[in-house]
Amino acid sequence: MSLTDTPRLLENRCYDELAPGDSASITRTLTKQDIELFAILSGDVNPAHLDEAYARETPFHKVIAHGMWGGTLISTVLGTRLPGPGTIYVRQSLAFVRPVGLGDVVTVTVTVKDKLDKHRVILDCLCSNQAGKPVITGEAEVIAPDVKVRRQAAALPELQLHHHERFARLMARTQGMPPAVCAVVHPLDADALQSAMQAQQAGLITPLLVGPRDEIEALASAHGIDVSPARWHDCASTAGHTTALHEAMALIHQGKAETLMQGGVPTLELLQALMARDGGLRAGRRISHACIADVPGRDEPLLITDDALNIQPTLDAKRDIAQNAIDLALKMGLSPRVAVLSAASDPGSRLASSLDATALCKMAEQGRITGGIVDGPLPLDAAISPEAARVRHADSPVAGRANVLLVPNLETGDMLVKQLVRLAHADVAGIVLGAQVPVILQGATDTPRTRLASAALALLQARAVTAPTTGN
Repeated sequence: MSLTDTPRLLENRCYDELAPGDSASITRTLTKQDIELFAILSGDVNPAHLDEAYARETPFHKVIAHGMWGGTLISTVLGTRLPGPGTIYVRQSLAFVRPVGLGDVVTVTVTVKDKLDKHRVILDCLCSNQAGKPVITGEAEVIAPDVKVRRQAAALPELQLHHHERFARLMARTQGMPPAVCAVVHPLDADALQSAMQAQQAGLITPLLVGPRDEIEALASAHGIDVSPARWHDCASTAGHTTALHEAMALIHQGKAETLMQGGVPTLELLQALMARDGGLRAGRRISHACIADVPGRDEPLLITDDALNIQPTLDAKRDIAQNAIDLALKMGLSPRVAVLSAASDPGSRLASSLDATALCKMAEQGRITGGIVDGPLPLDAAISPEAARVRHADSPVAGRANVLLVPNLETGDMLVKQLVRLAHADVAGIVLGAQVPVILQGATDTPRTRLASAALALLQARAVTAPTTGN
């Protein structure tokens, strides 16, 4: 019987009902989630339990359960079966005979050994594996209940572990790449300055701090930020962030910086400067923004575009937005599957988003969008849910498997990204695409992990390396 299969009705065995030889058991199969949950609750992050590479070098050559994981199962039998509700633990001895590995089926049995005065009971405890060999032996002393209990078990809440592994894979793709020189614009914001220096420590960028050096150094000193590895482009203290922005852009044009990172300059001003015809960073395509969401439960990161730059993009702009996202996905090692989102999945719908989706699919067929599979119009649920896709889009090569979501407009994209963060507990990084160099924006809700991921995206873009793709 699995530990999760708690009996609906709990009934104890009072002291007077117990006799030597009475026993009760439960059975549990060790899973990776069991180990992770125990580590979270106990704080025991010994790599022998959590790191497969490390565990292979141990005497057991594999990940094993925490020893006390089996001890908690003994407590479960005592508290729910024998003697059951009302039992008071007094002492427990344990001997760990064999390790328990992933997939092992452990049967936990407690057996009444002796009855003492004052309702005290001694029980033998045995945890054995699927081969019948003991893994834990021991003895428990408890105070058995003297009042009969028969009641429904409390309903347990559902539990979901949130893994954020996809950004770790993204970081791994940057291994061996030299860091990109990054112009950090007017970093008179502690979070932005810390973000730049953490990216430097991770080997992703070489920060080129553009702004008043004396003020930046004072800020760094006040917040304990080490800026000694940074390069400098000093601006007069009276110049302000606008001057720093223009000088940072000039450094890009002079080839002295490979990426740009927002510091204390307002986002709207930075974006307007990027897209300016004179001195901006326009390239051959429309500049766009993509968010990369590490959504718990998904095998791949999810790209959402455009959520920040293009308010109501035209069809031609959407073509560039799609191509920018596909190119980024390829650099991340993904096989791009682009879902062009619309509330209506009927190509004959009068919705502008549906009409644009149909046109974009035609562009992809004509080779005007390359490197990925484009399909639409698709509602969001059909794009990402295999179950929803089977209802009306069973023949779609993208439905249910999309890893790039092309939204109809900025408003839709912004709401979708914020829903992923607030409701789906996603980590979200972001990058500006289609400019002469990658540009990193700073968000108020960014975390150190998402900021490092954004810097990793910028490095992949700066190095213009297309990684081998995964999936189909």
